[in-house]
Formats: sequence, C-alpha cells, structure tokens
Amino acid sequence: MVGAKGVTKKDHEGRMNRYLKLAIVGLVASCGGGGNYKAPRNLENACAIVAERPAYFSAMQATERRWGIPVHVQMASIHQESKFIGDARTPHQYVLGIIPVGRQSSAYGYSQALDGTWEEYQKETGNRRAKRDNIRDATDFMGWYMDGTAKRLGVSKWDAQSQYLAYHEGRTGFVNGSHNGKPWLLTVASKVGQRAETYRAQLIACGKAR
Repeated sequence: MVGAKGVTKKDHEGRMNRYLKLAIVGLVASCGGGGNYKAPRNLENACAIVAERPAYFSAMQATERRWGIPVHVQMASIHQESKFIGDARTPHQYVLGIIPVGRQSSAYGYSQALDGTWEEYQKETGNRRAKRDNIRDATDFMGWYMDGTAKRLGVSKWDAQSQYLAYHEGRTGFVNGSHNGKPWLLTVASKVGQRAETYRAQLIACGKAR
C-alpha cells in the first residue's frame, strides 16, 4: 500500500516504531534512569535544580515521605558527594604517578554508596534491583542510611552537618570521633550544613517547601 506521497505502509510503520522508541527513551530519562548523568546547570540554586530536573525533586520528596529526611538535607549531601552526577566515581589511584591500580574506593553514583553498604541496603529493604545511578534508588538509599543514623545514634534528621559526618565516616567512625582528626572533613561537613540551609531557604522562596 502506498500513500499520497509514495510512502509505503512498511515505511510508515518503521518510522512510527522509531518515534515510539525515542519516546520511551525520553520517558525513562525523565524518570531518572535514562543515562542523563550530567550535573544540572545551576548547582547553587535549589529551585533551578528542581526546575531543570523535576524527577530529582520527586525522588527526594518520596524519600522524605518514607524516611523523614528533608529534601534540603538530601540535596546538600548529594551535592557534596557527586554534584548530582549520576555515574560519579572516585578518582583512579596510580603507582609512581603513571600505573593505575584501581579507584580510591567502590563509591559510585549520586549518593556515592560503597559496594558493601549498597548490598546491605538492598538486602534490608528488599530492593534487589536498585541501582546507584538511578536517582530514586540513590535518594532512597540515602534516606535509609540517615534514618538508621537517627534511630541508632540519635542524630537529628534535620542536622545535615552531623548526618553527613556519619554518612562519610560510617556510624562506628562517627561514634568514635574519627572525623575530629580530619580538619578538612569538618570544614566540608560545615559547608554541607550551610548549603542545606541555603537550599531550604531557596525552596521556601519558590514554594517548594514550608
């Protein structure tokens, strides 16, 4: 069968299939799992991040509902861990400055979760298919971990600075005060706390938080 412009039915169906595939790819990407791992353009403004990546905000809202970790605390922590780059990894290590011997750690994804901790999360939550480069899984992991810190150590879910220290050092390290011997880490954690408050104020200003 040939249409008015000489296009066969087969050609038409092939074109429609291509359009359908592109639409599916676009839909998956909008849900946070389509391989768009680049950082948002403006990391300094929470409202700009939300406007550019609404799937991020939706994921963090879901995490806040499930685990009670405020969106601004999640945002500040993810900013520090990966700058919102979905496939972020730690740098390579080199012997003699030229021979690669692997990465600094197994940390990967938005939340920079380590292999072992991620497996613990998958087992405890039953989310076996969770991926670290999926924003919904990554924020859920962060919420799970910070909720555990709050329950086990009594750290407020609104205390971004202390939550970040426990997240970075592990709960045992935090309890033992390992962070106190790392002035650089204390500075970083302080910045996370400040950024969380900045993000919170911005989200309130644009009507995304109360």
